Amino acid sequence: MNRLSASLTQNPARLVSVGFLSLIVLGTFLLLMPFSAPDGNSVSPLEAFFTATSAVTLTGLGVRDTGTGFTAAGQVVILALIQIGGFGIMSLTSLAGLILSGRLGLKTKLYTVAERRTLTVGSVKSTIIGAIVLTVICELLVAGVLAIRMFTGGYVDSLGSAAWMGIFHAVSAFNNAGFGLNAGSLIPYVGDAWIVLPIGLAIVFGGLGFPVLDELIARVRLRRQRRKPPRLSMTARITLDGTAVLLIGGFVMFWVLERNHAFAELSSWDAALAAVFQSITTRTAGFQSVDFGEMSPNTLMGTDILMFIGGGSGGTAGGLKITTFFVVLAAIVAEIKGDKDTVVGGRRVDHTVIRQALTVGAVAVGVITFVIACLRTFNSQFSADQIHFEVISAFATVGLSTGITADLSGASQILLCVLMFMGRVGPITLVAALATTTPSKHYSYPAERPYIG
Repeated sequence: MNRLSASLTQNPARLVSVGFLSLIVLGTFLLLMPFSAPDGNSVSPLEAFFTATSAVTLTGLGVRDTGTGFTAAGQVVILALIQIGGFGIMSLTSLAGLILSGRLGLKTKLYTVAERRTLTVGSVKSTIIGAIVLTVICELLVAGVLAIRMFTGGYVDSLGSAAWMGIFHAVSAFNNAGFGLNAGSLIPYVGDAWIVLPIGLAIVFGGLGFPVLDELIARVRLRRQRRKPPRLSMTARITLDGTAVLLIGGFVMFWVLERNHAFAELSSWDAALAAVFQSITTRTAGFQSVDFGEMSPNTLMGTDILMFIGGGSGGTAGGLKITTFFVVLAAIVAEIKGDKDTVVGGRRVDHTVIRQALTVGAVAVGVITFVIACLRTFNSQFSADQIHFEVISAFATVGLSTGITADLSGASQILLCVLMFMGRVGPITLVAALATTTPSKHYSYPAERPYIG
């Protein structure tokens, strides 16, 4: 027992992984309790495990309808798993430490840095406080707007139901989880801007990542004080610029490919709103206001790419991450041009960072390829497009589906659970958690250049 405890405390990445696993186990246990399921419709162990994993990892894939397959108590459990999973195990530990003692120990800071992956030790306290304040404010605002619209729009019969719908969807949206209380996700609200746009904005804010949001808020404060804010960090510049490029590119893709297909029965306004929302949700959230099962293979392929890239680091978004993707892209461009250094926004990217980005990308592609091969073997009744879409959605913790999740084999669903966990924890963190600690080498080998290509 002492050896296990020492192993965890000496390896922050391993502790983060164990923390998420423990939360999944607890969630599975709670969802198996009689109070979580309607009478005569008990939850199976696999359904409970899959739902808990999907909620903790902020994915949104489901094998059981959240609105009708779980009681109000079961829905509260799912919402709690989403909120804890979104904020982070070690981040909540840090918050508890701040409340109880008013300060953070070095180990707690290191564990939080390992979980967030983009923080510095010195910025943990300010980022944690800022994150919790921002989370509460954003979720309350969105919940209020949604609740009012749900009631005034006639979508629900009572204020209580409207409030619960607003709270559930606001928390799910800000945490990029994609869980909803309707069987058709947001399809009933495809043309309702008062529902679709607040959820979309919550998704974007949550997907940028807390460090980037903290940096933006600090800049606003400085401008109000008539002080010149410092230059945006490379992470913030890449995340903001990359988000804008991907949102515009996604909108154009959906509009061009689906205007006369999946959007054919929608008015021009509703189609434009649907294209905007699908562009937002495909990279991280998993809500859908149009059935992806009706979309063309070309759109599914484009969506695969958007899901794989994902959102910002250090937040609730999944995927490879915008910074990782654009660092690899910048390194490729620099190599083609023959530049010695990789430069982004007037700043040189360290070679160690490039190696890490390439490692994350290679591990992600390898894992996705392996799971695709397995699922195509176990589920030959589904097309390659459907399998690819499902696997990438799970790894990127997006939660979009063409409608095949519940019909996959049990082994395939377990594989998707593993994939969702890997996507949430992150390839680098997972590899670090599994690796044994070895002393650094104090020597180097002679260099030799092999043929490439």
